[in-house]
Amino acid sequence: MFRRVQPETAWVRYSLIAAALVFLLLFLVLPLAAVFTEALRKGFGAYLTALQEPDAWSAIKLTLIAAAIAVPLNLVFGVAAAWAIAKYEFWGKSFLTTLVDLPFSVSPVVAGLIYVLLFGAQGWFGPWLQAHDIKIIFAVPGIVLATVFVTFPFIARELIPLMQAQGNDEEQAAIVLGASGWQTFWYVTLPNIKWGLIYGVILCNARAMGEFGAVSVVSGHIRGQTNTLPLHVEILYNEYQSVAAFAVASLLAILALVTLAIKSAAEWRHEAEMKAAADLPPERPSLVPSPSGRGLG
Repeated sequence: MFRRVQPETAWVRYSLIAAALVFLLLFLVLPLAAVFTEALRKGFGAYLTALQEPDAWSAIKLTLIAAAIAVPLNLVFGVAAAWAIAKYEFWGKSFLTTLVDLPFSVSPVVAGLIYVLLFGAQGWFGPWLQAHDIKIIFAVPGIVLATVFVTFPFIARELIPLMQAQGNDEEQAAIVLGASGWQTFWYVTLPNIKWGLIYGVILCNARAMGEFGAVSVVSGHIRGQTNTLPLHVEILYNEYQSVAAFAVASLLAILALVTLAIKSAAEWRHEAEMKAAADLPPERPSLVPSPSGRGLG
């Protein structure tokens, strides 16, 4: 005879909840509280002064520029790589999947050293770059390249399992009914992957703005020119300017909280759409181009 599975006792449930809350308190809430407490230790005026320094503004601007370039590039790459891996069978597919995962296994410092080896003054392409007055290492292009490298798996890895689970049936039906490749992507594929795409972009942007290791190697730590926010925090802390360092660090903490809020809002919208779709009878959209010629009806 089978033994009856006993329902979970209340003390087990509450113990697990308490353990999770204690863990979050010790490793998330308290460190964040310590950052803002130290940043405001000398008052709000000192906090604003630290953020208004020219070097801090330069670091903020460079961080935003690097993220603004890296995220769209990774968006294009992530969608293309996920589409190829999930929708097609071809020789070298497993190798491409391994390359997508490579930045997860390679240290960011090693990634930065690779770019120094390639584009540094003594690197493989260094003499040619110097002859044409092109500067990559210790300049903005090197920071962008390093940021792209460490962040490009996020969008692809978010989309690959999603596309694989959905299969090719809807895309094939759209093509059979006369839709072009662009129409198939815009009206069939994109609506199915939009939430995974949003999650990937959010995570990619957060990592791009918070990257330290690879950017530290290729930046040269030129104050006011090649320092991003994490590098500026390190310099201030090494100079024993703890209030200024934590003030700038609080910007990264705020970025993390905003990222979490946006991700939570996106998940809530996704769940609401899923529930609304479950309550409605199934409806199949027309895949034939509309008479107006503007795409699928």
